[in-house]
Amino acid sequence: MATKALAHGMGTFFKECEHPQARWSKCPHEYKIRYRDATGKQVEESGYATQDKAITRLSEIYKAKKDTPRKQSKAERIQKYGVMQFGEYVAEWKAGQRHLGESSVRALDSLLEHHLFPALRSRRMGTFDHKVVDGFLQTMERNGVGLATQSNAYDKLKSILLDAHRLGIYDESPLEGVRPPQYDPTRAVIPSPTQLRDIRTAGDDMFLLITDLMSGCGLRNGEAAAVNLRNIVADDIYRITEQVNQTTKTYGRLKHRKVTEYRDVPLPARVKETIDWYADKYGTVDGYLLRHPHDLSKAFPCYYLDNQWLRIKKSGVVEIPEGMVVYSFRHFFASNCLTNGIPITDVAEWMGHRSLDITFKIYRHLMPGSISKAAKILDLGLAA
Repeated sequence: MATKALAHGMGTFFKECEHPQARWSKCPHEYKIRYRDATGKQVEESGYATQDKAITRLSEIYKAKKDTPRKQSKAERIQKYGVMQFGEYVAEWKAGQRHLGESSVRALDSLLEHHLFPALRSRRMGTFDHKVVDGFLQTMERNGVGLATQSNAYDKLKSILLDAHRLGIYDESPLEGVRPPQYDPTRAVIPSPTQLRDIRTAGDDMFLLITDLMSGCGLRNGEAAAVNLRNIVADDIYRITEQVNQTTKTYGRLKHRKVTEYRDVPLPARVKETIDWYADKYGTVDGYLLRHPHDLSKAFPCYYLDNQWLRIKKSGVVEIPEGMVVYSFRHFFASNCLTNGIPITDVAEWMGHRSLDITFKIYRHLMPGSISKAAKILDLGLAA
């Protein structure tokens, strides 16, 4: 099917046939048009014998939309979406979240199923205000929902309601005046250098390799599982191009990035030594150091790392800080960077965070800067 676009906002006309566009005027198939109505919904019409008739119809629709008072368009949106139930609205909203990876979609579905839908599914969209949002947060608190989950659920609700606000459903944002759950950054438990030294050698060689990649380069669990010799682009730079998707058990794109995108991260000498040592000892498959222990044609299963971590914790052979998880190795990377004065903008990029706000929210307490310290540093410059 070929299509032809007109001026921005007018829509397109096309034919659903095997003939190339150059033969449209001679083939017997009818023209179809596609456009968006005043509410933004995509509409398709058929039955136009000639191209001129299709264009004329699109022009009429476009002119009518242009001539429609803005308030009327807003009223139509309010009439359509304001009475829509939250669950129905979310279904439409979710269809537009094409940028989300599979793991992010899985996390979104879990929050919707266990927290948002039980409390809000049947509520009409036009009835949301700050009291409703506050009531939702209080319900989670009464139910003993963890603070991190409260924060994630609020963030999703915020995205949905802001989308509705942009459509004009609300004169004022229903989030105005709402105090979001305060995620405590100190909950990110980080091992000390001494503890890390002991923990990294408490498991097998696979565990040592992944620990070094996460703590030394800031890789996520799935990214470390996809470590590949070909991604060493310089002696001190590792290029992260893919990860093992925990849902599909296959290699996939990076979180918050398109298929062809990557990020370069620092490669400390000790981590490179670990990679070279592991490759020399066990060999590689298409450059990959880690594969499925029982089937080398498959990617490394991430649950092997989790199972070994649980065994190490249960054995008690090394000191593990209370509340520490596998992801704490990645927290160590951030801590090591920030406490040594590396700019948070660089750390955010290396860790692959969607925005600097995420890095700042989690690791602000690790940054060595303070007003008093800044005053002393500035004074040194003035006195020079």
